[in-house]
Amino acid sequence: MKIAITGYGKMGQTVEMLASENGHEVVSTIDPIVKTAKFSELNEKNLCGADVVIDFTVPGIVLSNIENYINYGINAVIGTTGWYEHIQKTKEKVEKSKIGLIWSGNFSIGINLFFRIIKQSSILMNNCSLYDVMGYEIHHNRKKDSPSGTMNMIGNILLENLNNKKKIVTEKLDRKIEKDEIHLASIRGGNVPGTHVIAFDSEVDTIELKHTARSRKGLAVGALQAAKWIKDKKGFYNIEDMMNEIIGG
Repeated sequence: MKIAITGYGKMGQTVEMLASENGHEVVSTIDPIVKTAKFSELNEKNLCGADVVIDFTVPGIVLSNIENYINYGINAVIGTTGWYEHIQKTKEKVEKSKIGLIWSGNFSIGINLFFRIIKQSSILMNNCSLYDVMGYEIHHNRKKDSPSGTMNMIGNILLENLNNKKKIVTEKLDRKIEKDEIHLASIRGGNVPGTHVIAFDSEVDTIELKHTARSRKGLAVGALQAAKWIKDKKGFYNIEDMMNEIIGG
């Protein structure tokens, strides 16, 4: 498989290393800032005939990148976070185009299994009013968004499956939390790749669900699996669609 990588920071470099190790050809790396990238400009020529492009860029440019992928007719894996309010419009554009696109705030297979554990736990907790829910995430001091894309996805899972919760709160609270709110906090510092914790707490005990990433490698492995999965597809997909094929719906 021929792969182009847009966004050649640490994530993009990890994808390149693992792609080469697994027999894929990285035909192009594109980044306007990182000087070690092969090209500084995203255009059809610089994609070098890639089968799939893997995009780990930033919210400010990912939308224009996707427009280009549509225009160039190249399937895409989007791992960029922080552009959630534009997903629906992007989906509509992709569905009208001839490309396939898969997006996720986190392509790690482990974290996506974690999502399903949270979902099933939430369904169980609907039948037990003794427990309240809360959570936090920790990331390195270079992360640009807060909360993380992963925590946003976790929040949505909780809201979809806890009947008594209607709103996610991510900011500092200088008031009593409302009964229908879930507080999800973010901590930034050091070199932590990513830790996510959800706690179901009662007066007598606490049940914690925790996922700890050891490196970016898990995300890169998942992104490459997504590239292989989306290569010959058309339409807009998210990681759930791929996971349904891997482990069942």
